[in-house]
Amino acid sequence: MGLMAAVALLVVGLFPQQLAGLFGGDEGGQDGTPLAAESKRPQTAPGAGSGLRPTLAEPFRGSPAARWADGAAGITVPPAKATGWMDTAQVERALRRSRDFLVAAGLDSRVLRGERPTKAIALLNPHQKDVKAYLRTALSSAKPTEETDPLLLFSRFRPGQARLVGDVVKTRGRLTYREGERGAVEVTADVTFVYPVTEAGESGRDAEVVRTIVRREVVMSWDDPAKVITEPGTMSLVSYTLDMTNGGCSAPTGYFVPPFGKDGATADTDRRVDPYDRSKPIDTGDGTRGDGCASADRS
Repeated sequence: MGLMAAVALLVVGLFPQQLAGLFGGDEGGQDGTPLAAESKRPQTAPGAGSGLRPTLAEPFRGSPAARWADGAAGITVPPAKATGWMDTAQVERALRRSRDFLVAAGLDSRVLRGERPTKAIALLNPHQKDVKAYLRTALSSAKPTEETDPLLLFSRFRPGQARLVGDVVKTRGRLTYREGERGAVEVTADVTFVYPVTEAGESGRDAEVVRTIVRREVVMSWDDPAKVITEPGTMSLVSYTLDMTNGGCSAPTGYFVPPFGKDGATADTDRRVDPYDRSKPIDTGDGTRGDGCASADRS
């Protein structure tokens, strides 16, 4: 089954030196009450945080993500019910494996260091020719294009350029599902990941911390094997969409490139976005690497 992968990318640059003091209040504080799990699309963006800059000791300080859950706990899985060709137990398993894919692609520490996303690939239908071709090119090319960039599905940092601060990645998002084509169970994931990073080799208490913020929407089809050629425990990709802040504004490298120091001053300030605003769908037409970068209101 050759499903078309709708690929969109919004790259957002940031002037980190302009953030301090822009936001009042304490909603983003480290001591804020944890937010309840996200069960539906929020109606508004999160309120303003404290405006305090992140540190190695408090990498989410001043950010709405300070109140988000850690890792997989921030990805809400809805109750299962019989849908399409699956009974309730099978839908529950498909939802769990859909979250497993997001964890393997966006939270696995080895993948974040640039290693091959073996666990995530194992959940993909090996008979889906277009995705198979994408994976082969994306994970082997030294010069990926916008269409073959591994970042479209996998979160990766170049170890010699950036390293994660601590072991926690904050997440917020949810899974939804419905009956898709040929009775398949179609699962849609809409999740924002917040990665605090510092320059590789930096360890002093005053080391700069940048938060790379990545929102992904991935649509996965758990197909009826009686109607589609597939393998047990695998799904087909219908589409994957990426919205990225502080991950690089130049030609694709296959890795997020956080804007440390003077590198942060590369954004187009005529266009501004809030990377924490989950009240709207991902804008698939607002900028690409070749079209310049918008400027984030906050990180």
